[in-house]
Amino acid sequence: MSRQRGFTYLGLLFFVAITAAGLAALGQAWSTAAQRERERELEFRGNEIAQAIASYLKTSPGLAQYPGSLEDLLADRRGPKTHHHLRRAYADPFTGKADWVLVPDVANPKTFSAVHSRSERPLLRQLQADGTAIATAQDWVFAANTNKAAGDASAASPENMAIPSPGPASSPIP
Repeated sequence: MSRQRGFTYLGLLFFVAITAAGLAALGQAWSTAAQRERERELEFRGNEIAQAIASYLKTSPGLAQYPGSLEDLLADRRGPKTHHHLRRAYADPFTGKADWVLVPDVANPKTFSAVHSRSERPLLRQLQADGTAIATAQDWVFAANTNKAAGDASAASPENMAIPSPGPASSPIP
């Protein structure tokens, strides 16, 4: 009879080990799915801000100018009517706060022409739609495309807005 108890105990240990391995695999799958969702949200929110920058440029009286802060995109009071280029201050999906890094405009450092995340977390997605390499959330810079006419709203198409930041992280992946 003691032989049967040892066999039952061994079977129970085997069952626990199989269950633990299954739960570990399930946890990894959930973690990967959550990471992919954060990356999709980063792309969506970054593109929304880039479109708001393009809209701000389009409505600039006189010479086109970039905004000085995210608040300028939320409530643009430069004219007789307040414009809302951005519906709300989007939180960075990796940090959970609306603490985007504002990339200064080359011509006027008091304004910004792009944003990127503060997070140094590696991305699952290593290439953008245009084939440029990105390694971390911080490398993914979102800027309004100004290659087209200054007043053309279609210049802010999503595939043209996310650009890699300069530096070693933007080199091609071997």
